[in-house]
This record gives sequence, C-alpha cells and structure tokens, in this order.
Amino acid sequence: MRDRIFAKLVYIRNMDKAKQRQKRAAHGHSLQQVAALAHRWVDDSRLEVLVLSSRETHRPVIPKGWPIKGRKDWKSAEIEARQEAGVVGRIARKPVGQYRYWKRINRQFVLVQVAVYPLEVTRQLDDWPERSERTLIWLPPEDAALLVDETDLGTLILECARNLRSARHRKAGISSQAEKPADAAI
Repeated sequence: MRDRIFAKLVYIRNMDKAKQRQKRAAHGHSLQQVAALAHRWVDDSRLEVLVLSSRETHRPVIPKGWPIKGRKDWKSAEIEARQEAGVVGRIARKPVGQYRYWKRINRQFVLVQVAVYPLEVTRQLDDWPERSERTLIWLPPEDAALLVDETDLGTLILECARNLRSARHRKAGISSQAEKPADAAI
C-alpha cells in the first residue's frame, strides 16, 4: 500500500514538472538538460565512448535527462548514467561543453540545451533500471561522433576525446611528437 502511494506521489510530481516544462517552452524559453559522456580505456591505451538508444525513437544518444531538484547538475548527470546505462565511475564537476537539440514534447518541438559532463567509467552494473529499454554499445570516439544525430554532440565527443588522450599522454610523460606517425614529416 505504501509503495503505491509513493509511486502515485512520484507520478504527480513528474506530471507537475512536465507541465512546468511545457509552460516554459510555450513562452519561447529553451529547456535545460544534463548528460554524461561515459568513456573508458581499454587495454590502457584505447579510448571508447558509450552510446545508447533513446527509449522512444531508438536514436543513438548519450545518457541525459532533466536536472534533479536539490542536486548539482554533475550529480544529476551521474545519476542519469547509472539509471539509463548502468555505468558508474568518476564524473567531472565541470561540463566539457554543451550542445542543443530539438525535443518533441506533446505536439510541439522545444529547443533543449544540454550540459555534458565527462564520466570515466570504472564499473558496469549487471542490472539497472532501464536495462530492458535500451541498447548499449561502446565505440571509438570517432565512430560515436558519426553515429549520433546532433552535429554539435559529435564535435563535442571528438574534442573531449582529444583532451582526454592529451591528458593521458601528459600524465604518462609521452610527448606530442611521439603521437604523430613517422611519415607525418614527409
């Protein structure tokens, strides 16, 4: 009984939030979301980015959602990644960038601006809330950037990957010259 009451309260609260978003959109305001750019290092050298299917249209996306009231945006992005993809790890407190996309809400399209926080994945859970609703795939950043529909998100994935690789090379003491192929000087 108590679980049903709690579920109904959550449903009502979510409906109120949806109505607030619709009202803001109707007045021409863009909406805000947060996302996690989940990534991992394979064999300590190869970078991969997580792409998953959206629930309704099955488009390739990254974990994202509405900010959670009373939580920092980076924490909301971390929670979305766990709920949508079952990934946990170390998330940055500052966004790596942002992108915009058009979201359909009822009968209208609304511009949504998404702040993206890098999440270095340390563990993939065996079970998570949206496991049966989504398909996950780990890809090289270049492939992930091509797969997502939003051009700005693709660019953001590539920039973030470049920064992550540079930071990793600096940490390992590898010079930028060592990264270039031998025939690059020709």
